[in-house]
Amino acid sequence: MFKRIKQNTIGNIFPNTLNLEKTTSKCPCGQCSVCPKSYFMCPNFTNAYHLVNSTFFTEQRCGFRKEKSLIPPVEPPPSNAPHRTFRVLIKPFVFTVGFTGCAFGTASIWQYETLKSRVQSYFDEARADWFEKLRPQKEGDFRKQVNRWWNSLSEGQRTVSGIIAANVLVFCLWRVPSLQRRMMKYFTSNPASKASCLPMIFSTFSHFSLTHMAANMYVLWSFSSSIVSLLGQEQFMAVYLSAGVISTFVSYVCKTVTGRFGPSLGASGAIMTILAAVCTKIPEAKLAIIFLPMFTFSAGSAVKAIIALDSVGLFLGWRFFDHAAHLGGALFGIWYIHYGHELIWKRREPFVKIWHNIRTGGPRSSGGNGSL
Repeated sequence: MFKRIKQNTIGNIFPNTLNLEKTTSKCPCGQCSVCPKSYFMCPNFTNAYHLVNSTFFTEQRCGFRKEKSLIPPVEPPPSNAPHRTFRVLIKPFVFTVGFTGCAFGTASIWQYETLKSRVQSYFDEARADWFEKLRPQKEGDFRKQVNRWWNSLSEGQRTVSGIIAANVLVFCLWRVPSLQRRMMKYFTSNPASKASCLPMIFSTFSHFSLTHMAANMYVLWSFSSSIVSLLGQEQFMAVYLSAGVISTFVSYVCKTVTGRFGPSLGASGAIMTILAAVCTKIPEAKLAIIFLPMFTFSAGSAVKAIIALDSVGLFLGWRFFDHAAHLGGALFGIWYIHYGHELIWKRREPFVKIWHNIRTGGPRSSGGNGSL
């Protein structure tokens, strides 16, 4: 799920990790008295700095373990680290609103171009199919086998295949030692980081643990056919990308309120939106856990249990998952099914008309209304 790089038994790990010698006797803030030689918590910084010796610690179910092959570069902390203030949320809020608007606007244009292309290529496709029948079929053609498999997938499965491929690519990039610094900067979200906007979307495609990525992608694949049949390919992509940014912003707000700044990564916020949307739209559907297929429950009960669990985790301060991102994604999915579809997607016609006029060189003099 959406995992937070949490606190271990000694200290926290943040993007601005210090790599100091154990003989350090003075805090880098210049204001503290002598700090311990191994680990310290500086009251003049919002982050808890963990002194390490060129060792990268990764999140695990039972704590952290050393990965000697992965050594992220060291970046010294800024001289005036951000205090707990809501000013750090201004840029992420503007980015969230702007990115969401661009996502739905792009999806509207994508749908317009898709429909137009289908109308224009109808006869070309029919002619191509006719020639394909006349041409002798090849035996054992690998390309035909791939095409046959691809055509056997549902529209939703074909749509999320690109998302899964992107997640796998980012997962592989995490294994390149020379990219560790940039991966920590741009593919983990943290409101205290200098780069706080782009990671809001990049971290949605980022997983460091194979189990973490496999679980998220399995859930996305399982619900892909249902959500795409409900929303359509273009609207689904707009909702998914917007959900990733919105759930990350909710996580930013929670971290700022509690003062627990730290990096997060994972697609669970966006996946929670998809899961909640499907369960809200089809509450009577029966679901089961993969390891316990004999126990079934309704989709409506599932989304209630998820919201309750994440609410308890957020209230009690559990730090294994980013419960704020989970909760934000689920609530956004419920809101979109009840109100968002009517307020956003069904009101896209004026924007599509503007794009139609741009594509055709202006409104037609024959009195057309600018629609397909």
